[in-house]
Amino acid sequence: MSDWNDEERRLVEAMADMNEDEALAAARRMLLEEGKDPVRVLDLCRAAMDMVGKRFEEGEYFLPELVLAGEMLETIGAIAKPLIKVRPGEERRKLGKVLIGTVHGDLHDIGKNIVTFMLDINGFEVRDIGIDVPVDNFLGAIDEFQPDVVGLSGFLTLAFDSMKETIAAIEKAGRRERLKIMIGGGQIDETVRAYTGADAFGVNAVDAVKLCKHWLGAPA
Repeated sequence: MSDWNDEERRLVEAMADMNEDEALAAARRMLLEEGKDPVRVLDLCRAAMDMVGKRFEEGEYFLPELVLAGEMLETIGAIAKPLIKVRPGEERRKLGKVLIGTVHGDLHDIGKNIVTFMLDINGFEVRDIGIDVPVDNFLGAIDEFQPDVVGLSGFLTLAFDSMKETIAAIEKAGRRERLKIMIGGGQIDETVRAYTGADAFGVNAVDAVKLCKHWLGAPA
């Protein structure tokens, strides 16, 4: 926070405080009028999401705030990402591949979308295969995409059984040893992790990024 200028601080605070109009106006001004570094702007978004996540954990924010935060992220990301310039012959090195989807029987995607965004701007190659994803679709995507990490998302309690079923199928198919599996969403805790057989769980997008960086040996 100490290295933010006044304009950057206003963007972060507007996002964290759910001032959508102010946040989007500031982001557009910085990106489209002032030509600010889009990676820097996305880093500011990440910092704002850290604050949103903490307020959610502390009970200050609830699901509607997460929805709004996700919408702001999506809008700013759509403006910023095309502006990221890569020098000729130099591709941005990806930290690793992450496959993510909401398990079958669950249609929630807010948390998944935020995790996908955060992993992307932190340098991971992410493939999001959507919601209500059958076990066979996960297996097919694993074979095609060859991820280092698989993220299973689910908000409803019935998703716990779907996660367990999906992980068991991945193991039975012989794919488990070469990848890590994380779960997240809803009321997931260590008991649910143990029940499903996942390697770890995350309570928010920041946790998901930390897990992936830890598993792939990237700086935190």
